[in-house]
Amino acid sequence: MGPATRLAFSVFLMSCSSGAILGRSDTQKCIYYNYNPSSSSSVLDSRVNISKVVSCSGDKDKRLHCFATWKNISGEVQVVKQDCWLDDVNCYDKSECVERKEAPEVFFCCCEGSLCNDQFFYRPDSNQQIPGTNKPVPPQTPLTSLMFSLVPIMAVTAIVLFSFWMYRHHKLAYPPVLVPTQDPGPLPPSPILGQKPLQLLEVKARGRFGCVWKAQLLSEHVAVKIFSIQEKQSWQNEFEIFSLDGMRHENLLEFIGGEKRGSHMDLELWLITAYHEKGSLTDYLKANVLSWSELCLIAQSMSRGLAYLHEDIPGHKDGHKPAIAHRDFKSKNVLLKSNLTACIADFGLALRFEAGKSPGDTHGQVGTRRYMAPEVLEGVINFQRDSFLRIDLYAVGLVLWELASRCKAADGLLDEYMLPFEEEVGQHPSLEDMQEVVVHNKLRPTLRECWQKHTGLSLLCETIEECWDHEAEARLSAGCVEERVVQMKRQTSVSGPEDIVTVVTMLILGDPEAFPGQLGDVIPPACSGSSPGLFPVGRAWKTSSGRCPGGILIRC
Repeated sequence: MGPATRLAFSVFLMSCSSGAILGRSDTQKCIYYNYNPSSSSSVLDSRVNISKVVSCSGDKDKRLHCFATWKNISGEVQVVKQDCWLDDVNCYDKSECVERKEAPEVFFCCCEGSLCNDQFFYRPDSNQQIPGTNKPVPPQTPLTSLMFSLVPIMAVTAIVLFSFWMYRHHKLAYPPVLVPTQDPGPLPPSPILGQKPLQLLEVKARGRFGCVWKAQLLSEHVAVKIFSIQEKQSWQNEFEIFSLDGMRHENLLEFIGGEKRGSHMDLELWLITAYHEKGSLTDYLKANVLSWSELCLIAQSMSRGLAYLHEDIPGHKDGHKPAIAHRDFKSKNVLLKSNLTACIADFGLALRFEAGKSPGDTHGQVGTRRYMAPEVLEGVINFQRDSFLRIDLYAVGLVLWELASRCKAADGLLDEYMLPFEEEVGQHPSLEDMQEVVVHNKLRPTLRECWQKHTGLSLLCETIEECWDHEAEARLSAGCVEERVVQMKRQTSVSGPEDIVTVVTMLILGDPEAFPGQLGDVIPPACSGSSPGLFPVGRAWKTSSGRCPGGILIRC
């Protein structure tokens, strides 16, 4: 065969293969089935319950596939899921749905072609063939490929474009999650990941550790935090914190599982958690302003989550939950759920304190510089549990200031969102910049004068100042911050525009049993400074008879 003949034959083969590529449509049909545990477990009974044949659709530059997952239970095939599958290089040019891994716990296969997932097979590398279904696979016809064999120019163009597309999008295709890769040492089980394929969709955030992806776990969205091998310690620490007893709480980010992907220098470390569409508090405040009730909701749920994290609970139902210091608390690490309640995330620097155990080797000067407490900036930390918890509370004061700066409850115009100290040190401060402002000059973000005119914001300012106090021992606890926010909500919900009440300590004279009310009840409109029988005692009020009109204990 001469060179010219070999060249012509090569072009013909390229035309055939590319014709198959060009012949694909933007839509295809797949078998849809979702196993219902309540239905019959037999193979035949479960397969007659197939819901429907679905039409798959996607972006024009992405290919469409079908997939199937099943289990082998005592020799019987139990279908778990059949449906459409998004663009995945592992499925390219596969007309049959075949699982080739050796003895997986859950079988998975994907293929290209209309209804190609109706039959699926298990053919391990040892060439042993165990069919997943009893239906024969119909032979594929080469007619579609031959139709384009006479268009070599189009074929070459298609191959070049396809190669470029593969180069651009190779990072998007990851193998489906079947059985989690276990890290040496005790890892918590991830039963959800064991039966559901996981696919990355889009990058939502990037940070020093790596990036956070929005991913799909069958019908639900999850977040996948991917660490590089250089950040293994941060991944390991966050994994261990999530795995502690008692870490399930509505105001802490929900943990689903952890995995290792790849090997050697290509190793990636994954953490799979719940996904929250609204994102971080920082991002939300950039695009939105808050009402007073929204501010209280976020502040209360955020402080509740931190109070739970800080608490040592020996008698927790899941086991002994130790006290945990976050050590990188900031608005970027507070996520918002759909109803605007907050949950705390990112435990890569967190430190746990267990009775009789050392917290381990730790460096005191960690975290985000902008949110570092004065003692952290100075490097004079007392390495005791309460000292680390108070460092978190300093940062809470700054986050509460961020909430107040975007609240529309006070009179006056709202400025664009700014980070704490952004006005003083800009967006990228050095450690020396923060030491000069916070430690030497003892400056804090400005509490605006208009906030003092709003009952709730005025009380919030007092709480903020007690959180970011220069003396660590004078700072509030997270539980106290939560109680303050509840008190602020109660105060503003009952105060009318002309009856603004300020909370003070009630001075009680005489027999305490003479007062039927409780501290926390509010002075009614009938009780004023000019009412008969009332007279001021310092900043508090009492009646000459020991009772407020109406029998309500007064606080002013």
